[in-house]
Amino acid sequence: MALHGSAVLEGDRVEVRLTPRNAGPAAVSDATVRLRWSAALADDQELPARCVREDERTVLCGTGVLAVDVAGEQLRLPVRLRERATEVTLEIETAWNSGAVDKDRSNDRMAVLVLATGDSYAF
Repeated sequence: MALHGSAVLEGDRVEVRLTPRNAGPAAVSDATVRLRWSAALADDQELPARCVREDERTVLCGTGVLAVDVAGEQLRLPVRLRERATEVTLEIETAWNSGAVDKDRSNDRMAVLVLATGDSYAF
C-alpha cells in the first residue's frame, strides 16, 4: 500500500490530505494508517468518522476497501496542536493491512517536515 498526500501547518492547525493506493497483488478489505506528529495534539479534536486518537500525538484512520491499482478515498484530517509550532514532523505509516501480502514495504512508512508557512508539503 502506498500513501500519498500533503500537509499544511498554519498557527496551531495542521491539515493532512492522504490518499492510499493498493498496488496489489490482491484487494485489501480494510487498512489502518497511523499519523504521528512531533508535537502534542490539543485535547479536543473533531476527527473524521473513520479516525480515532491513539495517544496525545497519534491518530489512527481506516482506509476502507482498496481495490488493486485503484486510489482509495482521500482522507482529509484537520487537527489542532496543543501549542503553536514553527514546524512539525509528521510520520505516516501503514499500521494494519488486514493481512494482505505487501511485496514492497518501502512505501508503507514516511516522515515529512511541515513548516508553519501555510504552504502545502507533499509526500
